[in-house]
Amino acid sequence: MQHTLAAPVTATGVGLHLGQITHVTVLPAATNVGRHFVRTDAGAELIPADVSAVSQTRLSTQLGSPEGPYVRTVEHLLAALWAAGVDNARIEIDGSEVPLMDGSSLDWSRLVQSVGTVEQESPRGGGILSEPVIVRDGDAYVMALPASELRFSYGIDFPMSAIGNQWHSWSPMAGDFVELVAPARTFAMAHQIDGLRSQGLIKGGSLENALVCDEEGWLNPPLRFANEPARHKLLDLVGDLSLLGVLPTMHVTAYRASHSLHVQLARHLAAICLSETSAPA
Repeated sequence: MQHTLAAPVTATGVGLHLGQITHVTVLPAATNVGRHFVRTDAGAELIPADVSAVSQTRLSTQLGSPEGPYVRTVEHLLAALWAAGVDNARIEIDGSEVPLMDGSSLDWSRLVQSVGTVEQESPRGGGILSEPVIVRDGDAYVMALPASELRFSYGIDFPMSAIGNQWHSWSPMAGDFVELVAPARTFAMAHQIDGLRSQGLIKGGSLENALVCDEEGWLNPPLRFANEPARHKLLDLVGDLSLLGVLPTMHVTAYRASHSLHVQLARHLAAICLSETSAPA
């Protein structure tokens, strides 16, 4: 059955890229409306948390029209809601970027846990992937394979020795998201920071909300997991694929992927699900 929050939750914080303080309230919503954002500073237009609404994927995922209203860096909050089984939610925000919090999904997950969820009267639905789907860009790829249970696996490979080659695999059936995935924080390499900021990005990033490394190692240890960067990329993948709503049973494997590849896979999966749903019996 579908679920929504048992009560509203609120949070305030700085956005990663724009560096602006925003206030967010996540409220219960009726069945079959899904999760959607409302920019309270820009009218009452709904911005659906749906793959069809993605308008930009550079270093984060953005929903809504590029001309506005839009909301960017939605993936950490959406991952926490999906992992908690929240199908329907109204997310009110008074700016254009979701707060980064500590760089992970942990604060969002704890907020949801603090109020809990309630079962609703409509079935959730779902499906099983029947054919492989792969999206690639050079040696980077993300693919979905038919499987007996939903699973995510993520590999990364960076020249910095502090990161190197890492993998992590997680299944909702076998491990607690809040314990094993949600605490993993976003990360950056020190030599890239000035260049990104000159492009108007990561204005809100700091050693308080992101792991940063250079050739000598991590500037702000300790890590929460030995492979925390790989776990964070898996977290991003979960948030981006949650834009499908209900995920089919599949094993999603990504290697050196990006928000762009995540969303491309989600669009392919959405098209497959739509065609299967509309196909004659």
